Amino acid sequence: MPYDRRTKSNKYLLFTRPTEHFPLTIIITFTLHYIRSYTFPERHFNSSTMMKPTVLSALPLMASLAKAAPLVARDNIDATVLQFALTLEHLENKFYNGALEKFSEKDFNDAGYSSDYYHNLQYIGHDEAEHVKLLSGALTAAGVTPVEECVYDFPYTDIPSFITLSSVLEGVGTSAYLGGAPLITSKAYLTVAGSILVTEAMHTSYQRAAIGEAAIPNPYGTPLDPTSVYTLAAAFIKSCPETNAALPFKPFPSLAVTPAESKDKRNLGLHVSFGGHKWEPHHEEDGKPYLSEPKEPMIPCAGQTVSFTAESDIPEGSYVTFVNGLGVVSIKGEVEGKTISAAIPETVEGQAYVFVSSKDVEASLDDSAVLFGPAILEVKPQAPTPY
Repeated sequence: MPYDRRTKSNKYLLFTRPTEHFPLTIIITFTLHYIRSYTFPERHFNSSTMMKPTVLSALPLMASLAKAAPLVARDNIDATVLQFALTLEHLENKFYNGALEKFSEKDFNDAGYSSDYYHNLQYIGHDEAEHVKLLSGALTAAGVTPVEECVYDFPYTDIPSFITLSSVLEGVGTSAYLGGAPLITSKAYLTVAGSILVTEAMHTSYQRAAIGEAAIPNPYGTPLDPTSVYTLAAAFIKSCPETNAALPFKPFPSLAVTPAESKDKRNLGLHVSFGGHKWEPHHEEDGKPYLSEPKEPMIPCAGQTVSFTAESDIPEGSYVTFVNGLGVVSIKGEVEGKTISAAIPETVEGQAYVFVSSKDVEASLDDSAVLFGPAILEVKPQAPTPY
């Protein structure tokens, strides 16, 4: 029987069995359309060795790379890209630090997650800290002052909402590195960014599996431009040090998925929405969060009509533009005041970024055409082709 990304048969393997495994499928999104249940052993947690990995050995390498391919090449574009990457890594690092300080291993166990899951979560937090050190070291070695962490507001209230938000943030982080790759002029730094991207993609799949979503919903990653990424990240940034270098981005006007009227508050499986710079979880039923065995979420499928709400009136004739995988698809929307509706294109699977645009921008998103967005929409992947 072919592997179906939507099946629930192995969704909770990581969180319920004492001999758990971490799916290898997490790291092969760029090479396989789908995969059978092939696994490798997850990392063994050891608190005495956890902080040993690589930043001290990596920094001399980064320093040598800086000499070989200085960041000042081509109008400092590499410095700007790495500063932006560091801004995102600071956000993720603080996000995990805060959650691991707030919730104990027992808290995760009580919420239905195993100790192995908790230990892997510690590794994710450790990875983000290493990314901060590596990027900061690279910038310093090149004579650029790295930006410092900001003050953030992460509105999760419990473990399920934390993990849900984590899955989305990791997806945005992966998209940010993929979208920023063409902007990097140095091949050496492109390799470093690619290395971090792989790790962010692993984090994304791990956290998607933790909330019962398909770990690999799309055969391709979704690149997202820096302005769109910054628009999403700005929802969690309260203030930054005045000494931080200014980033050349201005957030787009906000857009959010419009919740449909339903007894199920997770209607359409819209676990999160970014609207008016506010994140809202949709993971509860009867006031109680789902734990280790949530019901199959009502995630929308291709062809289903979804509505979006902007922060101000939407001009008649606007388009709903879906960015997902390697595709950009615009559909003429039905506009009513601040709301616009359109059917989900057949090609959209997994985490998609949705914009309201002034024109059809098929194949390539044109920033000048963006009126609102992005909103984040989770779409159920189609069943893979049998083999």
